[in-house]
Amino acid sequence: MEKFDVTIIGSGPGGYVAAIRCAQLGMKTAIIERYPTLGGTCLNVGCIPSKALLDSSEHFYNASHNFKAHGIELKSLKVDLAQMIKRKADVVKQTCDGISFLMKKNKITVFTGHASFTGKNSIEITTAEGSKTPLETGKTIIATGSKPSTLPGIAIDKKRIITSTEALTLSEIPTHLIIIGGGVIGLELGSVYARLGAKVSVVEFTDALIGTMDRSLGKELQKVLKKEGFEFYLKHKVTGVTGKGKEVTVTALNEKGEAVEFKGDYCLVAVGRKPYTDNLGLDKAGVKLDVRGKIETNEQLQTNVEGIYAIGDVVKGAMLAHKAEEEGVFVAELIAGQKPHLNYNTIPGVVYTWPEVASVGYTEEQLQEQGRKYRSGSFPFKASGRARASMDTDGFIKVLADEKTDEILGVHMIGPRAADMIAEAVIAMEFRASAEDIARMSHAHPTYTEAMKEACLDATGKRALHI
Repeated sequence: MEKFDVTIIGSGPGGYVAAIRCAQLGMKTAIIERYPTLGGTCLNVGCIPSKALLDSSEHFYNASHNFKAHGIELKSLKVDLAQMIKRKADVVKQTCDGISFLMKKNKITVFTGHASFTGKNSIEITTAEGSKTPLETGKTIIATGSKPSTLPGIAIDKKRIITSTEALTLSEIPTHLIIIGGGVIGLELGSVYARLGAKVSVVEFTDALIGTMDRSLGKELQKVLKKEGFEFYLKHKVTGVTGKGKEVTVTALNEKGEAVEFKGDYCLVAVGRKPYTDNLGLDKAGVKLDVRGKIETNEQLQTNVEGIYAIGDVVKGAMLAHKAEEEGVFVAELIAGQKPHLNYNTIPGVVYTWPEVASVGYTEEQLQEQGRKYRSGSFPFKASGRARASMDTDGFIKVLADEKTDEILGVHMIGPRAADMIAEAVIAMEFRASAEDIARMSHAHPTYTEAMKEACLDATGKRALHI
């Protein structure tokens, strides 16, 4: 029986990054993945393929809606969905192959099969053919990720009533796509098909989109997506979904308690994700789960069993690939005896619609709930010369700073390249910068990031220069 210093179960962003860092630190490392390719949900059926389709659909939307204003005339413009899906698959393959290369480069042993604990320090790997391989491990990091959730009474048939996984491989553009859930996944995939010509209706239980973010972002995003043809039905409780032939019917109760129906040809159930801990033999290792099915850990991400750690979507906190990566590095360095740092308040969240949405730190609602006194500064992209040049004038950047110390407490933005721009806010908050610090730093002109400087100027005494 082969023995390893550390074994990682799951090869998503958290798992493969943890494996690389463990190997870098001199540990004999193994990683176990039940699927044929490495990379987990993110690389295979999540972050990477969805962004590939978002980019392709954005090119088509710009060609059909914005190119004429730029002086570019096109005729007979059409969508080749099969080619879009093929390009997406190529991007996924290149990315997953890259992870395989990194495993070889770092001399990490890769096992393909389903892992299950047989004891605190022993794991059995079962292949699809049924063969079994046992191994011993000093430490274990569980990084098995999550899978799509559904609602009671809704049967996912993977043909017309689908999850995000099936939405990435449709053979046709929906005529009417009904999305249950107004969160990140639903709005991103809804954007793909709305840009390609589908009618998109979003049915959401709460009174806001992207409800975990600052409410101002959801309001602005709803306004922008409406211009793209989205229809929104907030405060609607879905009671059932049925399919017959090529038609699906979604039934719901509106805010008045009245029954309503939505009919389309596809229904995307995007109500979140749940941790994947099925058949891991956690009971044999003695690992405890909480009431929501997540693995319980302490502040060092160790479970109740010494030497067994858990990271990513299977533990508490936001289900984000980059959060899992940071946790993977954190645990690897902890095992090696180092004293790593991990600040959950400075892990950003992003929505890859267009305009993009990004947020880090406290929301305005959280600060109000805490009773903390703060100042708010904002700057709209319609006042940005760079945004006008690229015809991306929707959105704004909002900066929240402590009223007394001026320390930046939160930054919330919706606008062009917000996913990249949020990094400046993360750096500022990690170094506990003040709004004044950012306001006095030179930002290249013309750039989108000037809006960050202007929002900070606005937060430090309404000193914005260009509005």
